Amino acid sequence: MANIKDSLFEQAMKVRDYECDAQGIVNNANYQHYYEVVRHEFLEEHNLNFYELHQQGVDAVVVSVYIRYKHSLRGSNDFVCTVDSIEREGIRYIFNQKIVRLRDNKVCSTARFEIACMVNGKVGKPQIFDEILGKYIVQ
Repeated sequence: MANIKDSLFEQAMKVRDYECDAQGIVNNANYQHYYEVVRHEFLEEHNLNFYELHQQGVDAVVVSVYIRYKHSLRGSNDFVCTVDSIEREGIRYIFNQKIVRLRDNKVCSTARFEIACMVNGKVGKPQIFDEILGKYIVQ
């Protein structure tokens, strides 16, 4: 059984028919979309809006994605996508996430997203990320 209560953030979602392939399962690229949506919602909840950050010269960029597929989502499945933990390795922030199908509480997918930031066009570590996310970062 998946435990979503220990997550930093979760958002309920539902599979839309057009996200499924001919076999009736969610196309694997859509899992990345789900993860992106939830990570952005988490950041916005913490006043880290991508457009506003860009206006300040800070751009967070995905540099690496690892997605592990465990169980298939199908059309109309309700699920929860989470942000479970955040790590920092040097200037990279690593978001660990998962997708849990609600009808049986199965973990359908886990993911690891590595994010690097550009500050005024140069790779760097923006102070605002540490100030706001610091309490969540696992060392």
